[in-house]
Amino acid sequence: MELDEIRPYPGLEESLSIERFGTYLTWASGDRNKAVELYTLNAVLSESLYTPLQMLEIALRNRIHRVMSDAHGDHWFDHPAHHLNPIQINMIAKARKDLTEQRKEVIPSRIVAALTFGFWTAMLGKEYENLWQITLKDIAKRENGKGLRRKDFTRSLGAVRTLRNRLAHHETVLHWDLPKHYANILELTGWLSPVAADWCKATCRFESLYPEQGVSLPITVTPHQ
Repeated sequence: MELDEIRPYPGLEESLSIERFGTYLTWASGDRNKAVELYTLNAVLSESLYTPLQMLEIALRNRIHRVMSDAHGDHWFDHPAHHLNPIQINMIAKARKDLTEQRKEVIPSRIVAALTFGFWTAMLGKEYENLWQITLKDIAKRENGKGLRRKDFTRSLGAVRTLRNRLAHHETVLHWDLPKHYANILELTGWLSPVAADWCKATCRFESLYPEQGVSLPITVTPHQ
């Protein structure tokens, strides 16, 4: 996609809000056409990142569910010993409530699919260090087959989750080091499932969309959220 071919779209800022568009206008030093280009770049890069983020989330929850089911049964998430983060209890209750209201059978696979990314990342929190040592360590391994410490796996997971949430709320991410986050997403996915990471590389458009020269923005601007 050639950004210099983008039309100016008069009045676009009225739909975006003056405050939100103002971030891009400031980055563009008042050049409105350039601001539209930057907004468009943010939008298409955000879109492209949904592909690897989707695969990471699905691979993570399914690997945790498989490993925990093998060790503790399909209803492992109902065991009090696995409720070390109190917010997870509410998440499970909400998943059950939502399924019941949708008149769907409340079975483990549906509960797993209904739980949010936050639930699964919480399963890798420091409260679960012992569970990682005993069971959860089996969800992933390095490319060379060696195991991972919990901290190795979670080192970039928090930032990836924040990025995911920003994208879900259509917020600005252009000022982030997106190539680094993209690489982290692929690395995490590869540890969980090499074939899933290969699929991401083959289908994701991020590398073809991200400018070869990078994105240079004033660091003094605080993006409107």
